[in-house]
Amino acid sequence: MECRTDCGACCIAISIHQPFYAMPNGKPAGVSCVHLSPSMRCILFGDARRPDLCDAFKAEREFCGDNREQALVRLAQLELQSLPDVLALEGNV
Repeated sequence: MECRTDCGACCIAISIHQPFYAMPNGKPAGVSCVHLSPSMRCILFGDARRPDLCDAFKAEREFCGDNREQALVRLAQLELQSLPDVLALEGNV
């Protein structure tokens, strides 16, 4: 599957726990990355400063659904499912 134009769901829904270029504290889930352009594209695509997590993410129907709204929901659900149990129990979600 090709990455959908005007989507940017992966640049919003997922968290990045490691510091990276221009985001020294990482990126919380649900917050737009500072490198997400107004046209909803990563401006670090192909740049060595792009986080490894982002570089490894590949658009797939399972994650991205049929449209941007589905992608945001599915990726947010995966983010919650991937939290350590202790964080979910403490209500830190």
